[in-house]
Amino acid sequence: MGETNRIILALKRALRARGITYAMLARRISLSEPSVKRILSRGSLSLPRLERICEASGIAMEELVRPVTSSTLTAAQESALAADPQLLGCFYLLTNGHTPREVANELNADEKLLRRWLVRLDNLNLVELRARLGARLRVHAPISWRQDGPIRATYEKQVREEFMRSSFLAEDETLNFRSAELSEASRVVLQRKLARLTADFNELAELDRHLPSRDKRSVALMLACRPWVFSMFDGLKGRSR
Repeated sequence: MGETNRIILALKRALRARGITYAMLARRISLSEPSVKRILSRGSLSLPRLERICEASGIAMEELVRPVTSSTLTAAQESALAADPQLLGCFYLLTNGHTPREVANELNADEKLLRRWLVRLDNLNLVELRARLGARLRVHAPISWRQDGPIRATYEKQVREEFMRSSFLAEDETLNFRSAELSEASRVVLQRKLARLTADFNELAELDRHLPSRDKRSVALMLACRPWVFSMFDGLKGRSR
């Protein structure tokens, strides 16, 4: 993802967070709504126009170039979530922009159970419980689970097995596997590119977090890279002696 597209994604996210629609923005900068949509969809955004949009929307330029970072929970917070699958499911849906009412519908929970989950998440300092079963996240989404934490210890094996249980032949599925001999410098470059792709995924998730549930669906991305030799070669070496 180029820097221009990254800045436009951040701009869209900032506008949405402030409740500023394209129509409202168009009036503020004296353009038509179709023109604003075209500018933001094609990435044809000049620096003077970007400055004008930021000034009209109360957005600091620094906000647009600041990378989206994930949050890491405490070991105690992760342990509480790992011990209660329903609570974890509730928290996961909230971090993906679902309202508490939508969470209840998704998990087939009544109001009493929903309130219990929200109170527990409030006690864990993960959400701020508000009136009428409202909740505001106290952590920044997306969440980065601890490498050696209880969530990964409890669910990682199951997630891997379920995720790979597919032919990956559908139009909306992708599986690419490559193996080659690389220099150490190339390996470092490759890992940096994978880290950048992960950051792009986080930015897209943050951009779409407040979209209506009907306009999005859960998507998973798995990235892996390590020094590795297929075990078959060990057998070949043994036979060639």
